Amino acid sequence: MRPSPLRRPRPTAPGRFGPAELRLALAAPRPAAGLTSEWRLVDGLRTHTRRGADPGAGAPPVVLVHGLAVSHRYLTPLAVALADTHPVYVPDLPGFGLSERPATAYGVARLADHLAAWLAAYRLPPACLLGHSFGAEVVASLAARHPEAVRAVVLVGPTSDPAARSRRGQFGRFLVDTVREAKLQAPILLRDVRDARPWRVYATLTHSVRNTVESDLVRIAAPTLVVTGSRDPVAPAGWRSQAARLVPGARDLVVPGAAHNVATTAPEQVADAVRFLLAPTLTNR
Repeated sequence: MRPSPLRRPRPTAPGRFGPAELRLALAAPRPAAGLTSEWRLVDGLRTHTRRGADPGAGAPPVVLVHGLAVSHRYLTPLAVALADTHPVYVPDLPGFGLSERPATAYGVARLADHLAAWLAAYRLPPACLLGHSFGAEVVASLAARHPEAVRAVVLVGPTSDPAARSRRGQFGRFLVDTVREAKLQAPILLRDVRDARPWRVYATLTHSVRNTVESDLVRIAAPTLVVTGSRDPVAPAGWRSQAARLVPGARDLVVPGAAHNVATTAPEQVADAVRFLLAPTLTNR
């Protein structure tokens, strides 16, 4: 029997991403809205992390993992939304954002191992790992390979749907999504692609479409939630349901009106879903 779905997210309008959100997203490494930047050496790479202050409530940490071509920047609204109740960390994966750029583009398993080393470097207890888009592939791999590091898993707009598991298929869906997103996200994408370099973005996309994420999904043992926007062309309803069925005991949630970047444009709804997922684990500590 499938678990019952999560409660419907609160009915605030998704899609908002205005000048204030843009300034906050581009603020690093300067402190802003309680978020600060720091670098630590992880597996020989200087790795940047945007983090919030510990609210001191004893809640488990939440680690936000960005997607393809991007960085911590577009996840800043969600980090702020979660920071009042959870310690929040948003690392830049190797080669992206403000982290050091290795000579090659890492594949999914190597990124998952780097993220596991990052968790060890921060000496974090088992954490809630939230991955968006390609970041969901990395989180699924980490949860399958390093289950001891994971308290809960949130897969937001996970890639890649087998129905479009090719570079052309994914690029086409991303193009469709651009017309459904808040337009002020564009400067973030341009900055992130410049930081990562186009060749790394292309190579990482190649790694993504060659990754059979299903083999990791069936191995996840932690409580799991799959979230998408109702207008997400990259992770449509059929794939969301399939991904949720593959993870033992997983639940799924749709945010009405949101497109692929639901973590950016509907951060309060996603934050509420994370808190609801973690509530039973807090009660049973």
